Amino acid sequence: MDTRLAIGDFSRMTHLSVKTLRHYHQVGLLEPAEVDPATGYRYYVTGQVPAAQVIRRFRELGMPVEQVGAVLATDDPAVRNRLILAHLDRMQDQLEQTRSAVESLRALIEHPDLPVPVEHRTVPEVTALAITGTVHLDDLGRWWQSAFDELHGALRGLGAVADGPYGALLATELFADECGEIVAFVPVAQPPAALGRTRALRVPGAELAVSTHCGSHADADRTYGALGTYVAEHALGVEGPVREYYLTDRFDTPDATRWRTEIAWPVFRTGDR
Repeated sequence: MDTRLAIGDFSRMTHLSVKTLRHYHQVGLLEPAEVDPATGYRYYVTGQVPAAQVIRRFRELGMPVEQVGAVLATDDPAVRNRLILAHLDRMQDQLEQTRSAVESLRALIEHPDLPVPVEHRTVPEVTALAITGTVHLDDLGRWWQSAFDELHGALRGLGAVADGPYGALLATELFADECGEIVAFVPVAQPPAALGRTRALRVPGAELAVSTHCGSHADADRTYGALGTYVAEHALGVEGPVREYYLTDRFDTPDATRWRTEIAWPVFRTGDR
C-alpha cells in the first residue's frame, strides 16, 4: 500500500523543488494523489516516485513539459519511443551546432587573420530555374534546404540538367534587416517550364570579386568578412546582391569539411573607372 507524503518529503525524495511540483500540478504533468480542500496542501504517495524520477530525467535532457506529458500519457510503446527518439534527434542537431560553433570560435581565436585569395571575375547573364522568397535570417537554413530540394526535384521532373553550379542571390536587407529576398537558382541551357515554386529567370551578368569558402556554412562569415574587407579597402564595392555558388555541398557529400562555396561580391566594372 502506498504511503501518503507531504509535498516537502516528496520533494526531498525526488529532487524536484516544491515550486516545480506545483507547476507540474498546474500543467497536469504530475498531479498530487490528494489535495486538502480546506488548506490546499498537496499530498503525494510513494508510488508516484518513479514517475517523478522519469520526468526529472526527461527535463534534464531538455524535453519540453508538453512532450514529457505526451510520453507519459501513451500506453503504446511505439508511440512513446517515437516521441523520445524525435527529441534525441533534436538534441543531436543542437549538439552538432554547438560543436560547429566551438570549432569556429577556436579557429577564429587561433587564426584571427584568415588569408583569403580573391579573384576578379566577369560572369555573363545565364538562364536559370529559380525559386525566390523573402526570408528571415533565422529561417535561412531551412528555406535553403527546402528550395534546393525542390530545384533538384524540378530538374528531374523536367528531364533537364544543370548547366553550371547551383547558386543564390542574397539581398543586402537579409543581413542588414534580418529579412530580405533570396533567389536560389540552377543554370540551365534552355528556359524550362514552371514547376511548383520554380520559375525561369535570367540571372544578370556581373563583375565580381570572388573568394572560396572551404567547409561548413556555419562559419562562412569569416570568408564574407575577409572578402568584404578586401572590397572596402580597394574601394570596389557597388550595390547589388552578394552571390554564392555551391561547387560542392550537402547534396554531393555529407562531409562538411569537403564543401566548397564561392562567395562573390559585386564590384564595379574595370572599364567604368
